[in-house]
Amino acid sequence: MQFQKGYLYHIYNQGNNRQKIFFHPKNYLFFLNKTRTYLLPYADVLAWCLMPNHFHFMVLVKEIAADRMSSDRMTMSHPITNNKTSFNNSIAIMLRSYTRAINNQEKRSGSLFKAHTKAICLNCPKGITPSWFSDNGITRMNISNVERAYPQICFNYIHQNPVKSGIVKKAQDWEFSSIKDYLGIRNGKLINKRTALEYVNFNAYSYDEYHYCLSHY
Repeated sequence: MQFQKGYLYHIYNQGNNRQKIFFHPKNYLFFLNKTRTYLLPYADVLAWCLMPNHFHFMVLVKEIAADRMSSDRMTMSHPITNNKTSFNNSIAIMLRSYTRAINNQEKRSGSLFKAHTKAICLNCPKGITPSWFSDNGITRMNISNVERAYPQICFNYIHQNPVKSGIVKKAQDWEFSSIKDYLGIRNGKLINKRTALEYVNFNAYSYDEYHYCLSHY
């Protein structure tokens, strides 16, 4: 992954061999706590969704390197030479830390996630893919649109993921995404709504309007 400060990214990964990564409701909450520790020093989270075997984040990168915040830094494969770590490394540390906890919980060993977490820039001048395809089991929409529309499309897609996967009938029925916060059902602290407003439209959405919008992509 290569990040540039000031740009939006869709970050996602899935379980190795498409296996489950969340086994109990407490696992989702544990992962969100990890997210606050390892993502927020670098980025504003604009949307998120945790699925049984994969996750999605839409973020605005603020820093590509920040002060180390966790004792998990000692598990890195390379010696520590300064007191900062990159956004890339912080994500890797987060996933390794979560994997250790789940392996201990499930009495298992080995990799939990696929080896490479993906990050697609949504508004980089030369970073936008012209269409989205299925990528190792995670469907990305096949569309053609102007550059400025990609943040909105990604935002909508992330929240609709549980519906498209058949887990729930309505996006708001899935507990582990940021849609409840945007619809005023919950007041979560992970997302930055003020920043999101600069890139996406959500203030006027009722659920029906939101569902209508999603159905047209």
